[in-house]
Amino acid sequence: MLTLGLDATVLNVALPTLATELDASIGQLQWFGAAYTLVLGALIIPMGSLGDRIGRKRVLLAGLAIFGASSAVCAFASSAGVLIAARALQGIGGAAMMPLSLAMLPVLFQDREERTRALNIWVTSSAVGLPLGPIVGGWLLDHFAWGAVFLINVPLVAIGLLALTVYLPETRSQRTQPTDSPGIVLSSTGLVAVIYGLIEAGQDGWTSASVLAPILAGVALLVAFVAWERRSAHPIIDMSLFSDRDFTIGTALSTIANFALFGLLFVVPQYFQDVGGSDPLGTGVRLLPMIGGMIVATRIGPTLVKRAGSRFVIIAGLVLSSAALGLAATTDVDTGYAFAALWITLLGAGIGLVLPASMTLAMGALSAERAGSGSGLLQALRQVGATIGVAVLGTVLSSGYQSQLGGGDVPSSVDGAVRSSVGAGIEVAHRLDSSALAQTVRSAFVHGMDTVLLVTAALTILGAVIAVLCLPRRVTETPAPTSSAPAPVAQAPVAEAAVAS
Repeated sequence: MLTLGLDATVLNVALPTLATELDASIGQLQWFGAAYTLVLGALIIPMGSLGDRIGRKRVLLAGLAIFGASSAVCAFASSAGVLIAARALQGIGGAAMMPLSLAMLPVLFQDREERTRALNIWVTSSAVGLPLGPIVGGWLLDHFAWGAVFLINVPLVAIGLLALTVYLPETRSQRTQPTDSPGIVLSSTGLVAVIYGLIEAGQDGWTSASVLAPILAGVALLVAFVAWERRSAHPIIDMSLFSDRDFTIGTALSTIANFALFGLLFVVPQYFQDVGGSDPLGTGVRLLPMIGGMIVATRIGPTLVKRAGSRFVIIAGLVLSSAALGLAATTDVDTGYAFAALWITLLGAGIGLVLPASMTLAMGALSAERAGSGSGLLQALRQVGATIGVAVLGTVLSSGYQSQLGGGDVPSSVDGAVRSSVGAGIEVAHRLDSSALAQTVRSAFVHGMDTVLLVTAALTILGAVIAVLCLPRRVTETPAPTSSAPAPVAQAPVAEAAVAS
């Protein structure tokens, strides 16, 4: 999960270099990220189900190997087309790694307290990788060729393959059933269409036919998927999961927390770089307080859950996140970094409380039989939620930014370039040597950022209301399941078998 977190953001630092080295167009730069996101979103649910059927360890190791091999191909790509294809292969590996690493937790840790600690580590590992990406990427680009930002995955994958081969037991569902081919096709194509439309919305706007057509088609396919799953004898996911309050509410609240996290990571790096003048490495360093807040929260979270229950921890985390975002929305152009460090720390702590507790709540509803498909569904919803979040927040940011550029402060000859993005606006201001234009652009961006943060705060407040109304007063300890124990493939520990061999 640390590998996936790093890969999610390390590429952003290298985009200017890739544009030059691979002669990549703006569209190709967008597809460096979109190719990965599309494949990942399409295959998360099928990969979780496949792990249940043929063995979770087997599919997880295969995904990790694919991710490592495709990272090496990315590092030595000779053209933009090769890099896009290799990123799509990375998406296949990530689609196996993400749900099945999560699916192993309720199988390995049936005690609720142990499972909560394991989920804390899982959440922290993936979240910590996100702000570390610019730090690692900036340092690598300063000392090595651009391919190093992908090669960094290879040693992490090698360590993971060795550790998982030795220590992870093989488990699978005890129920064997035919492959739900229509379900796989409907879910995959539906998610691809929706995610593609959301990616395009960031560029073409929500009213464009290139945005509405794939989104509507994707929604129709997903509705057909739900209808098919309800009457299929061998569904790829168990729709009865949504009748479990803990799974449904836990999934919804973890998606809201993910939205808040990606809202921060969407606007704050631009704020540090284009308003504060930081470089990519400095931006990553300035995000470190978020990691500190998150680590502290995930360490104290299990104790709080044990003493006060998941409901209290989730509500406290959402309230803290809302307060941090509301505080952040008071930022102006002249605000110093100390203020930003304060609210970033508080937001990291809030998310660090909400994510593990809400995901533990959702995963607690999964038996070992449906751990793979259930975690695949949970991760698919979080992935789509994050993509929707970035698309919506991108539109909010663009509208808020452009609304402040009127009044004749922007010369008509460069109005189009300035309106396209804050980065382009700052570049135009530097080229014209106009401090007034630079100040206008920075003020406009901060206005848009504050609007984004207010929208995100409103969503976290909604999450807190949902938690207050829908979660039980006290979440009781979940007994270890007895009738749905995982089916071991080998009785002897893997380590002993390796030594004997």
